[in-house]
Amino acid sequence: MPQPLIECVPNFSEGRDMNVIAQITAEIEKIEGVTLLDVDPGKATNRTVVTFVGHPDAVIEAAYQAIKKAGELIDMRQHKGEHPRMGATDVCPLIPVSGMTMEETVAYAKKLGQRVGEELNIPVYLYESAAQKEDRQNLASIRAGEYEGLSDKIKDPNWAPDYGQAVFNAQSGATVIGARDFLVAYNVNLNTTSTRRANSVAFDLRENGRVKEVNGKKVLDENGVEVREPGLLKSVKAIGWYIDEYGIAQISMNLTNINITPLHIAFDTAVERAHARGMRVTGSELVGLLPLKCLTDAGKYFLQKQRRSVGVSESELIRIAIKSMGLDELTPFDPEKKVIEYVLRKPDPKSLIQMKLDAFANETASESPAPGGGSISAYVGALGASLGAMVANLSSHKKGWDDQWEYFSQWAEKGQQLKDKLLALVDEDTRAFNKIMEAFGLPKSSEEEKAARSKAIQDATLYATEIPFQTMKVALGAYDLVKEMTIKGNPNSVSDAGVGALCIRTAIYGAYLNVRINASGLKDKAIAEKYIAEATTMQQSSIALEAEVLAIVESKI
Repeated sequence: MPQPLIECVPNFSEGRDMNVIAQITAEIEKIEGVTLLDVDPGKATNRTVVTFVGHPDAVIEAAYQAIKKAGELIDMRQHKGEHPRMGATDVCPLIPVSGMTMEETVAYAKKLGQRVGEELNIPVYLYESAAQKEDRQNLASIRAGEYEGLSDKIKDPNWAPDYGQAVFNAQSGATVIGARDFLVAYNVNLNTTSTRRANSVAFDLRENGRVKEVNGKKVLDENGVEVREPGLLKSVKAIGWYIDEYGIAQISMNLTNINITPLHIAFDTAVERAHARGMRVTGSELVGLLPLKCLTDAGKYFLQKQRRSVGVSESELIRIAIKSMGLDELTPFDPEKKVIEYVLRKPDPKSLIQMKLDAFANETASESPAPGGGSISAYVGALGASLGAMVANLSSHKKGWDDQWEYFSQWAEKGQQLKDKLLALVDEDTRAFNKIMEAFGLPKSSEEEKAARSKAIQDATLYATEIPFQTMKVALGAYDLVKEMTIKGNPNSVSDAGVGALCIRTAIYGAYLNVRINASGLKDKAIAEKYIAEATTMQQSSIALEAEVLAIVESKI
């Protein structure tokens, strides 16, 4: 399961006084577990858009502190700007990035809204997916009348705030908090300089479409309202423009719900509509950051169109996505700077799986007790799953087996997932050992310190038992893969599947030894016996499964 991440994009009604903006963003940066990604002040709008991301609990704490500081520093009675607004913190959306459902994000939005309303006496309205009333889903409806009309609007029972009292806060106004989907700003490059022709494609794409015309005249309904022809893509806003810097026209899109219209669908539909109008798409460009899933889903989509296996590494999926959509046509595209999860990823100089093979071997052979058998077991298991995925990929591309590519692709994808889980356990096993060493290093002068140290040792020992236990469970699941590949995979690679089975067996046996030795240090003998009993069952199953796979291999060699 990916790390739960939420993005927060509060808009503050101050875009000119950098000292005020700095004080607000400083509150965000104080919170551990949050990364400030962007601060975008606008003088004309007198508004600053801030973007930060992190663990949900940390994000809502940072958002609360920023809203509090903005309420102290910004006086809406003095505010003037071109952008619609109704409060010092005008709007504060939460966006699920990874490991979070929209329902979970809505719950955090409500938690934040309640705290702001009750503790800061700022009226709060919930919008988008967090809206509790249908007429409050649209931000524009809530903000109608802006700050200047808020003192009267809040008295209307229909516009009582969702949190906080229905009392006008003259200094801070009101704040709109909600949960919405991730918005991706995306431009598609055309081989034309014509803004009009780029717009024609944009109108084909965008959900709002274009005004219907007959013989050059706009079509009106019975009420005199313009009739619109909807575009092809839901949750997409688009317009055509000319970029002097590049000497080309682009279709500029906002993908407001990437679950409804993903990046790759927007691109492919733009390609089709541009071609229908006599133009070619030459590439595309992403503005800002995007979730990893956007690129991995795109990579899988384009591989599937080629009838090729999607069971390849994450980095290969990203490479396919970049090349397929021409994301590097105008400027180099660096995933480390464009993918939210990668931007947040902190380099770990102690990570084993980021080492070169010789460095990993040398580290293992050194006098340090970690990495030890647990990490090596997980790594050997990852190699076993990798061999299974390799045979599946080779089989999906085998000449004459084109009708089976999807079947083998599914197995290869499973192999990639198992490999990734086991690689994560390589580092986690070493971390578990280090936790034990840290616990033994705690002070033990007083009875209180002794008790705390003893508890820390037991907690660390329990964790050090759980990690190899998980290695056993994950590796055991890889037998299905290698067995299937020995039976139905490319017969020229049956020996590779056999070696995969040997690796899996080694991983399980090695992890089993670690479960037993670590469980022996647990004072709770019932828990220790439970771990050992379940691990023994998996170990025995592994012996039988390995024998079964190797028997098939021997029969085919």
